[in-house]
Amino acid sequence: MNTISVQVSLYPLRQPHVGPTISKALEVFRACGLDVRPGTMSTVITGEADAVFDSLKASFQSAAALGDVVMVVSISNCCPAPAAD
Repeated sequence: MNTISVQVSLYPLRQPHVGPTISKALEVFRACGLDVRPGTMSTVITGEADAVFDSLKASFQSAAALGDVVMVVSISNCCPAPAAD
């Protein structure tokens, strides 16, 4: 398993503003060198499997440090990366 794609949705709960929690998670993904494509309802990240799994753990921990959160993740080793803009 080399490159994988992940669709991740992050839902901050009982927080006055959801933006900071989501922004922090996106920063973690980018810092891990992943291709990050935010959408309105979810984000698609693509990269080497170890980096992706490590980033999911780190982003969840950073989001959870700011309050209650739910993270939903779909992982694929066969879906192509989204086309470049």
